[in-house]
Amino acid sequence: MYLYTFVVKEGTMEKVIEKMKCVDLLDVTKDWDTFRKTLHEGIAQARQLGMSDEEIQELATTVGDFLNEKVCPATKEEALLKEMWDVASTDERRCMATVLFKMMK
Repeated sequence: MYLYTFVVKEGTMEKVIEKMKCVDLLDVTKDWDTFRKTLHEGIAQARQLGMSDEEIQELATTVGDFLNEKVCPATKEEALLKEMWDVASTDERRCMATVLFKMMK
């Protein structure tokens, strides 16, 4: 996704393209139910690969950091999660990831 800005330079309008700090994700996050289903499926796949719940939760924290930094929230729920993630400490982020994990069981 690009953010287009226009700059007036000596009486002319010059289009400047600025890369946003985040990008659109695939359509899987366009609504809350699909987002939850995708998380649930990801947890199931991780378990099939032999990952423990603790490993999945630790990975969820790492993925949460990445998504928070790179992906634009697609729903109001994701926007709320992003706001919460932004102000949370590392321990609080682990707790949030654990709670989301529990919700997807």
